[in-house]
Amino acid sequence: MKRAVILIAGLASMHASTAAAETRAQVDWAKGIVTAPGVGVADRHAPNPAVARGTSRRKAEDAGRKALGEAVARLPLATGGTVGDNLTDPAVAKRIAHAVEGAYAIAAEPETDGAWTVIMALPLEAVRQALTGPRALAANASDTGPTVVVVEGVTTDPAIGTMVGGIAGATLWVKQVPAWAKEAPRIKAKGAARGAIDADVGTATPSTLFVLIAK
Repeated sequence: MKRAVILIAGLASMHASTAAAETRAQVDWAKGIVTAPGVGVADRHAPNPAVARGTSRRKAEDAGRKALGEAVARLPLATGGTVGDNLTDPAVAKRIAHAVEGAYAIAAEPETDGAWTVIMALPLEAVRQALTGPRALAANASDTGPTVVVVEGVTTDPAIGTMVGGIAGATLWVKQVPAWAKEAPRIKAKGAARGAIDADVGTATPSTLFVLIAK
């Protein structure tokens, strides 16, 4: 809880992120994640490196989360601006902070002196849902549509909150159809304007993952 409070307090000032921080975090629109490294320095008072690794790992992950929070604030929104523009709303800031707190390590390397270097990751979909709040279905709605839909001919740039055929859902931005989506239904993008891709999505629902193939 204490770390979440610290994250909330820090998110509001993330427009002033340094150039060094910008070079550390990376956004992979094809995988749908944002990543950032974190380094935890070993406690020099620890009796040995093995003991030092206990606290340095936590420090490394916290440093990675801090860098992730700064990177998240810079993510572009489909409707214009950045995620950081919405952090003046306390409810949004709290949800974003909670999402960042849930970031996980996808790589970790211990050093001989007891330090750790980690790579922390956060799904972009978690950021989108943190902005909009929990997804709600109408009483008579269902999620029986296709799990994945491939959208070809997309001309818009990757951004958080892009809608497809009027549906706000999870998106991946790729150059080629991944192997796991080869059998998914395919549709054509008719155009795009202000964060929305015009397409006939058929029976797709907000739980559908849209794999967007950029021209």
